[in-house]
Formats: sequence, structure tokens, C-alpha cells
Amino acid sequence: MPEGAARSGLAGVFARHPRIWLGSALGLAFVLLGTGAVVAGVSSGVTATFTGPASVVDETVPRAVPETQPAATRLRTCSVKSIAGDDRLKTLHASVINDATGEVLFARKGDDPARTASVLKFFTGAAAISVLGPDYEIRTTVYEGSSPGSVVLVGRGDTTLSRMTSGESVYKGAPKLATLADEVVTAYAAKYPDVPITELIVDASYWDPKDNWEESWNRSDQVNGYQAEVTALQVDGDRADPTVQNSSRSTDPVKRASIAFANALATAAGTPAPTISSGTAASTTKLGEVTSQPVSKLVAQMVAKSDGALAETLARIVSVEMGLDGSSASLQRAIPSAIKALGGELGDVTIIDGSGLSKKNGVSPTDMARFIGIVKNGSSDLDVVYKALAVAGETGGLTERFVGSAAKGHVTAKVGRISTAVTLAGVIDAADGTTLTFAFYAVKEGIPDTAKAAIDELTTAVYECGDNLANN
Repeated sequence: MPEGAARSGLAGVFARHPRIWLGSALGLAFVLLGTGAVVAGVSSGVTATFTGPASVVDETVPRAVPETQPAATRLRTCSVKSIAGDDRLKTLHASVINDATGEVLFARKGDDPARTASVLKFFTGAAAISVLGPDYEIRTTVYEGSSPGSVVLVGRGDTTLSRMTSGESVYKGAPKLATLADEVVTAYAAKYPDVPITELIVDASYWDPKDNWEESWNRSDQVNGYQAEVTALQVDGDRADPTVQNSSRSTDPVKRASIAFANALATAAGTPAPTISSGTAASTTKLGEVTSQPVSKLVAQMVAKSDGALAETLARIVSVEMGLDGSSASLQRAIPSAIKALGGELGDVTIIDGSGLSKKNGVSPTDMARFIGIVKNGSSDLDVVYKALAVAGETGGLTERFVGSAAKGHVTAKVGRISTAVTLAGVIDAADGTTLTFAFYAVKEGIPDTAKAAIDELTTAVYECGDNLANN
């Protein structure tokens, strides 16, 4: 082709646009770089070579797979979110567990320890049954004194011991001081026929007599008849009226019991009442003894009536029988140890008392709900506790609650109420046949009674959801 003539074909195009072709070639080279290709001999006269590792899949090497496949998670659609958010519940701590599978279906602050109120009696009753045994009886004994004319009364925590001479106190079947006095006078007269009993020495040192009131309790509960001072010797739960569950308590239960027994001795012997002093038994010569009903019956009474005085003395006896000192401080060790021995799973817990009266107690609702499953299944004779619970709309503290509700007759639970919490915990036999364990705590300083209705509505909603309960 003559010089200057127009070029045709690819050569002509390249000649007319050499920079465009050079850029395209280099771009192609970078694309091919990822596959390990080599680009060379670009017509500009520059030679460019690009190398890189080839990506090769070895089909002979087996791919790693999990040893176990994750279980399918059921999508639950029954929501109680709006009810759980009811302002009447204030700060809600809640947990609902499928008793058969152990799955937590619903939780609000479920793992956070919170005040339980009387729901704590689940722990106290179970600990008493486990540590003491269902047949354990609490003894109240009279020994000879160090000299003729004196006798020593030793208390070991029987709250039910009664000063009534006829009829029954709130504690049905309780032992009576009159019975004990008759035994003592008969045995004493046989040994010292001409020496009257002139001195009664009282030993209430089974635990420290001064360790009788938790500082976080309200003294108004003592005046209003809900709680007695915790002493190893007292009569009728220190009630002013032994036949009334909530009857004003005194400021000195040991003194009330001592005077009552001194008068019982005078009546039995036909002599003046002996003088009273405090001390300890030096002799082991027994003149008389009465025993409480078996612990299984005491626990049933304690749970059914939510009896704080009985709960506190049982907790102290548990401590002593575990080799501790029976102090209020020892309950932090004694009660959780007993619960763990029964298979209870416990995170951080704070046990201040046996009744649940203190706002300083702390048990998470999930721990409580899980333990209620153990109680329900009757492990280690714990059916005693379960059978004493109230039934919604029918018995106990739930007689007037859940009336007209779909859950009536289908909730078996322990109620709780202190000035800073309203609580309910137990078992729901749900509408779909699922058994659920639950614990609900509505917590706030000065919480009103309206929280009870809100808890009942939440419980009823859970009953209707059953295993379809959504945690949203």
C-alpha cells in the first residue's frame, strides 16, 4: 500500500486509535490476572506479563459438615406482650417454663434475682422436708433443775405449742402446755413428794434469743398479727388470740410462754406458780416432753396459711440440724444448700429469712419456676408442699381470685404480698394440655393491690396460650 494511503481492516482501526486499543488490552490483562492468564506482546511495543495463583477446587476433598444438626425452633404465635406491659405490674419479673421439656417459653427479667414475698415458702417448706424429714417432730422438754424445787423448760422451736387448755388453736393437733405440766408434776412428785416446784428456769437458747427480728421487716406486721419474733420458745405462734390466724403478737414471746407454763404447773400441782428465770439445763433427767406434729403436717399448715412464724422457726431448725448455728445469717447458706441437694438450679440468690417477708430476699423467677417443677413432681416427699397450694378460684389464698376466669381451677399456686411486691408462682394446666410452671413478681415500693388482678390476667392469658406462648 502506498505511503499515506488509508489503511483498512483491524490494522487500520488500530492505527487510527492506538491509545484506545492499548487501554483495552491492558484492561483485559487485569481481568485475566485473576485466572492466572498471561497477556503479552501488546502492539504498542510494550510487553506486559501478569501471573497469579490459580483458584482450583479439589473435588476429592470432602466438605466439613456439623456433626449434629440444630433442632428446629418452633415459631410460637400466642402473644401476652400487651398484658405483660400492664402498668399495674410495675416492674415485672417473670418466667414460664414447659414442665415436660424444660424450655423457657416466656421471660421478663427472668434471670434477675428479685423479692419473692411468700413465694419463698416453696424453698422453706422443701428444705424442711428434705433436711428434717417428713416424720421429724419438734421436742419441748422439761428437765430436773440443779436442786430440788427447780425445773428447766427447754424450747427447740415449736411455734405450735399451745397454752389452750381445751379446744384447738390455729394449729390443729398441736401439743399443749397443760399436757406437759401434768407429766412434769407427776414425775417430779414421785421423786420429791414433799418438795414443791418453786422455780422455773427457761432455756430458749436453741438459737440466739436476741436474733429474733430481721431489721428489714416492718414492725407493723407484728402489731397487725402477721409475724412473731423468732424465738425457740413460744406458744400459739405468740398470738394474743390462739384461735385467730392474724392476731397481734407480743414483744416478748419467751416471757408469754414462760408465764403460761408456770401457771400450768400451778394448776397441775395445786400450788402457787413458781418464779421464772432464764438459764440452761444442767441435768439430763427428763421429767416430761411433748412433741409437735410431724414436719410434713407443719409444712402443709405453713404453706396453706402462709404462716410466717412457722416458716421462720422451721428455717432456723433446718439450720441447726445442718450443723449451723440457727441464726438468721445462716439461712443464706442453709436454704440454698438444701434446694441444690434436691436438684434445684440456682444462680445468685439472697435468702434473708424463711417467710419471704424481707424485701432483701432475691430469687430469680426462672430459678423459682424450675424448682416448682421439682416440687410438683413430688421428689423427696415434696408433694406435701404441692398439695398445700391454693387452687385458682377454689381454695386458699386464691379462693376469691380467678372467679369467672377461664383459668379457674387450672392454676395451683402460692400467693405472696409484701409492701414492695405482689407475687404468684406455681403450676398452670394450660388449655392445650401443656403443664407450665411459672413465677411472676410485680415489684415496686408501695405497690397497690391492683397488681393482683393484673397478675391474674397475665396468668389467664398464659393458660390460654399454653405451649404456643410467644416470648415477644
